[in-house]
Parts: sequence; C-alpha cells; structure tokens
Amino acid sequence: ILTSDSYSLLFAAQRHVLTYMEDAVSQLLENREDISQYGIARFFTEYFNSVRQGTHILFREFSFVQATPHNRTSFLRTFWRCFRTVGKNGGKYSSICCYLLTAQEYHCLLQLLCPDFPMELTEKAARIVLMDDAMDCLMSFSDFLFAFQIQFYYSEFLESVAAIYQDLLAGKNPNTVIVPTSSSGQHRQRQPPNDCNPLEGVEASLFYQCLESLCDRSKYSCPPSALVKEILSSVQRMTFYGFLMALAKDQGINRALGALPDKGDLFLDPAMDQELEKLVAQVSGLSVSGPASSSADTANMPVRNSPRINSPWKPLHHRRKMDAESEGSNEETDSSEN
Repeated sequence: ILTSDSYSLLFAAQRHVLTYMEDAVSQLLENREDISQYGIARFFTEYFNSVRQGTHILFREFSFVQATPHNRTSFLRTFWRCFRTVGKNGGKYSSICCYLLTAQEYHCLLQLLCPDFPMELTEKAARIVLMDDAMDCLMSFSDFLFAFQIQFYYSEFLESVAAIYQDLLAGKNPNTVIVPTSSSGQHRQRQPPNDCNPLEGVEASLFYQCLESLCDRSKYSCPPSALVKEILSSVQRMTFYGFLMALAKDQGINRALGALPDKGDLFLDPAMDQELEKLVAQVSGLSVSGPASSSADTANMPVRNSPRINSPWKPLHHRRKMDAESEGSNEETDSSEN
C-alpha cells in the first residue's frame, strides 16, 4: 500500500513509528469513504509528508500534540511561526516595540492551534517568567515563548524536578525518584515549591546529583545533563523557579531542542515572510481591476497566472468535529472551504 516515499518518511520517525501508524490507520478507517476517492497510497503519502513538515499537529487534540518529542517540537515551531508578529509589532503597553500579553491571552493563542490545550501548562510557563507574581501580569512574547518551550517539552521531567526540590527543602534525601507515568495534562495537582525560605533554595551540587540520577533513569525527555551541570555549577544554591528560568534562558538547551531559533533571530523567518509576500502580491493583483474599470482597460490588463497553492493535509478529525456541530441543521458544511 505504501509508496517508497511513504516508507522513507515512516522510518524517519524512528522510535515513534507505531504512534504515527496507529494515528494514520485510525483516520483512514474512520474516513475510508472520503479517502477512497483518491486512493489509500496518496493518503499515506500526504499523511507522512505532513509529519515530516510538522503540520500534522495543527488543530489536533492535546493528547496527540504531546504524544512524541517530534510532535512537541513541531507544535513549538508552529506556535512561533504563527504568532511571532505578536512580538515584533509595536504595542501600546511597551516602549521596546513588542506586545505584552497576559497568560490568558497567550493561552487563547495556543488554543487556536490546539483547542483543548490545558490552561495548567500555560500557567506553569507564565509562572517561570513571573516568578510567583500575579498571573494577570503582562509578558513579552520572547519571555513567554522560551519559558513555554521548557515547560511544554520537558513537562514530565519538571514534575519530577519539583518533587525532588520539595524533598530537598524538607531535608529529605530523594534516593528514590518517582517518574511521572501519566500524560502531562493529567498529572496530579502539586503545590508549587516555596522559594521563599531563609536559605534561598537548595544546595546546587546536591540538586544536580539528584537530577543527574533522574536523567539516567527517566524514560522521558530531559535536558542535556552537561548543560544542567553547567547551570548548577555556577552557583552555590538554587531555587526551583530560578532553575527553570535558567533552563529557559540557556541557548545551548534551545539549540539542543531545535524547535526555535536563537533569541536574536526570534522574529526572523525568511521562508514565511516570502510566502506572505507572495500572498500579498496575489491579493494586490486581484484588487487592481474593479467595477469602475472600463472594458478597454480590462482588456489591456496583463493576465496573471497565479500559481496554484497546495494546502497541507487537514486533520480528518477536524472535519468530524464540524459535522458534529452541524447536526440538526438542514444545511451541509463543506469542510474544504478552509
């Protein structure tokens, strides 16, 4: 059934092939009548092309968005590319030419890409930036984005770090590290570590020993231990949120993840800008001729052969959602309008 291109894309997914195969087959079976019109081989080719390009996570449920490291980096990259203009446009709140938004507003942006994205993760990312300040405070796009990257990609790791930190504050030696087994959106509620203690955090060297052991035993993604050691070896004591902020600001960790550019290049995306310029040029070309134009002027207008733009593969569950919303109506919704 699969073409050679589909096989190459399939094996590029490496350890998480089964996840994508199960998802592809599930969509195939649930929408086999529509897919039969253009063939199963084409469906698999387009599906794994979307996985390779990172567009497969658009408008998908959160359980799928966070299912694999590739899905997480794809979501981070998509969020950055879609909303980077929030950071580079001049705003009414700031004198440094960037809009400042609240955690709730950033969450609304996240929900545009993933409708059921949990508010809990957004709040945790905001808390890294605000350091326990009021959650309705304003944050720059770059500050939130890099904090969100750490919280979203390393969510299971940070759950265990929080448990280790609390044990160290209580004077316990966390020899047994409990690694979360549930999804990041279903973790049990844990009180944020209290950084307001007289000793200003925990001993950094002991903290690193525990984290090194955690990284060795964890089945989830962890930051490179060498970079964690570099962060903790530069201080004698470290608070929990101080550690998270250091992770968010570390460009070595950012490069290791490979989802976002360096902070200096955060608002640069030549490929996307070029596509936007093409779209603007096409729209401008269509608006040149109007009702007031004479037939002679219209005849002299050069013919524009606009290139055909192929839309990426749309998640089939999105169509199912639209069909469900239209139940009870006599009008049919065409899912191809978008």
